[in-house]
Amino acid sequence: MASSTHATVSEIRRLQRADGPAAVLAIGTANPPNCVLQEDYPDYYFRVTKSEHLTDLKHKLTTMCQKTGTEKRFFHHNSELLDAHPHFFDGGRPSLHDRLEIAAAAAPELAASAAAKAIAKWGRPATDITHLILSTNSCARTPGADIHLASLLGLRPSVARTMLQLNGCGTGSGSLRLAKDLAENNRGARVLVACVELSIVAFGGPEDNYPHTLISQASFGDGAGAVIVGADAVRPLERPLFDMVSASQTTIPDTDHAVTMQLTEGGLKYQFLMRELVPIAAQNIEQCLSAELERLGVDVEWNHLFWAVHPGIRAILDHIDGALRLEPGKLAASRTVLKEYGNMLSATVIFVLDEQRRRMEEDGEEGVWGVMVGLGTGFTIETMVLHATTNLKQELAPA
Repeated sequence: MASSTHATVSEIRRLQRADGPAAVLAIGTANPPNCVLQEDYPDYYFRVTKSEHLTDLKHKLTTMCQKTGTEKRFFHHNSELLDAHPHFFDGGRPSLHDRLEIAAAAAPELAASAAAKAIAKWGRPATDITHLILSTNSCARTPGADIHLASLLGLRPSVARTMLQLNGCGTGSGSLRLAKDLAENNRGARVLVACVELSIVAFGGPEDNYPHTLISQASFGDGAGAVIVGADAVRPLERPLFDMVSASQTTIPDTDHAVTMQLTEGGLKYQFLMRELVPIAAQNIEQCLSAELERLGVDVEWNHLFWAVHPGIRAILDHIDGALRLEPGKLAASRTVLKEYGNMLSATVIFVLDEQRRRMEEDGEEGVWGVMVGLGTGFTIETMVLHATTNLKQELAPA
């Protein structure tokens, strides 16, 4: 009897799994309407925080903004909203409740805008989505943004929801890693990943938590990215873009102090130890990627890969370029997103992946094997090996 039960369970397990690898089926992105040019941001920031008399700090922020590699950023908040909440600029006054109220209303709407674009490109109805993963560093409540997003999109009540909160920049890649596992272990699953970030939760005055608040003010913007992930594509309706071949996560020992995030009564507080933070990825990324590709039996030079790297700031990309001896332009997708949007925390890597898709699909950029890299608190390096499909108009070698 035991043997028969075991065989039955094994057969059920086999039938539950997909036949092929998970793939990126569609991508959508969205930003709120308020745009500020990076060169104008110091004037804007010190005006709205009523801190124009702090000329030395304004000079420091100006220098920081110039080093980011960013030309413009988008925000949900504007001058009117900030004028209505002057306590946001006083770290000694409680403001977390009001910040989270703003994010709770705005985050699902922004996420829905990105997700609706992805669903439209996917070509199937939203009711065919079986799993929802929502990642954000801007919300902290239940019922949460995932339930509101599901309602806005008209997802089925049976959709299986997973909420990831306060996991930093690397959660975009981490969410896609989780989506890969869900799609491959649940036959017919279609997973919607949505990452949404609003910097109002961390917006503070220039003297509060110095210099970390100024660093975040020079770097972070608002945005949402969405990806549909599934295995065994239904053709010709679905059009896979990237096969998600393998995913891994590595936490670098003794680096958990390099970048931290904490919810306080005065909002979300960051701490950045920039001299340690910037070189960490470059010093460890080659070992992480080499181990993953060797395990897969993929022998390829770094310059033959396409790259989708969470950019953080320009200095991080420059260090990775140097460490891997990459040819000019290999990190172009990351640099373009950094220039056009800034660092949108978990959503950023989805924007980079979409920009890489555009370069391959529309501009004819070559590439067969590639890697997506997420960087986050811990300090954590997320890697995913990707394989471009024929839908990206490439002359591909057999997988």
